[in-house]
Amino acid sequence: MKRYDLRGLGADFDRRMLEILASQESGSVTIFLFEVGDFSSIQRSADLVKEQGCTLINSLKFNEVDWTIVVQK
Repeated sequence: MKRYDLRGLGADFDRRMLEILASQESGSVTIFLFEVGDFSSIQRSADLVKEQGCTLINSLKFNEVDWTIVVQK
């Protein structure tokens, strides 16, 4: 299990998340941490995970501005 901090990318974390998911082996579990602005990024991340054929295991608010999702490929 690896954790990737995408907070430095702000709302533009999608491309990097795709790159990471594409490089993961089947069955691997990945944790992503990203910033939440207007909460649309939460739905975008869930849609992106689904489009990649992965499973969203967990999604939760980490603190006031950060969100964590756990994904299995």
